[in-house]
Amino acid sequence: MNVATILKAKGSDVATVKPTVTLGEAAVLLSERRIGAVVVMEDRKVLGIVSERDIVKAVARNAGEALKAPVRDVMTSRVITCSLNDSVDELMDSMTTGRFRHLPVIENGELAGIISIGDVVKHRIAETVMETEAMRLYIANG
Repeated sequence: MNVATILKAKGSDVATVKPTVTLGEAAVLLSERRIGAVVVMEDRKVLGIVSERDIVKAVARNAGEALKAPVRDVMTSRVITCSLNDSVDELMDSMTTGRFRHLPVIENGELAGIISIGDVVKHRIAETVMETEAMRLYIANG
């Protein structure tokens, strides 16, 4: 299973913000969309990513004042991405090694979607269930 398979099932919609949007506005977007991260973009270029964790860290450092800061001040600017052909195993390895939960999908230099750890786990479980059922049928009919 690969990224293209996951995006086909979940869709390719990605919440994006400009780097000048405040952390408070980004937090509202995360809450309204029930998501864990937004991609920071300008002129169709990925500049960074802001996650719930980034917001919590900023608020812990600067209390309520943090919510007035632009996302560019707290975003992760060294964004690790993936492509449509990357496997679930590659995603899991990247996410575990990098200790992050969201990977923007870049295809032909363009943002094509975003994959979360929840997407990976959901599809990995579905894959395991299918394999288990196939094995059960093989044994039962064997």
